[in-house]
Amino acid sequence: QVQLVESGGGLVQPGGSLRLSCAASGNIFSINIMGWFRQALVKQRELVAAISNGGTTNYADSVKGRFTISRDDDKNTAYLQMDSLKPEDTAVYYCKAVVVWGLGERDYWGQGTQVTVRS
Repeated sequence: QVQLVESGGGLVQPGGSLRLSCAASGNIFSINIMGWFRQALVKQRELVAAISNGGTTNYADSVKGRFTISRDDDKNTAYLQMDSLKPEDTAVYYCKAVVVWGLGERDYWGQGTQVTVRS
C-alpha cells in the first residue's frame, strides 16, 4: 500500500502565496506521475497541475504563470508553489500519485488540504 500525506494548506489573503507538499510512503518502486487536483464547493474536482517522472509539467489554464509544480524523487514528494492567489483558488487540494505496480499502475489519493483565499 501507498499513503499520501498533504500539508501546507491554510488561510491566505489575495495576492499571497502558499506551498503545498505531498509526501508518498509505503511500498513504492517508482512514481510515474504526481499531480494536484482541487475541488471547490458545489464544483467537480479538477486538475491543477501534474508532473511526470521525466519532469514534464501540465497546468490548468487558470493557474498558468501563478502555480509551479515540482517533485523530489529521493523523497517521493511533490510540491505545489502557489503565488498570486485569488479567491477563486479556494478549494480542497488533493494530491494524486500514479505508482508503478507490477506491470501496470495504481492511483493513490491523499486526504486533501484546505486552501482558503480571502481578505
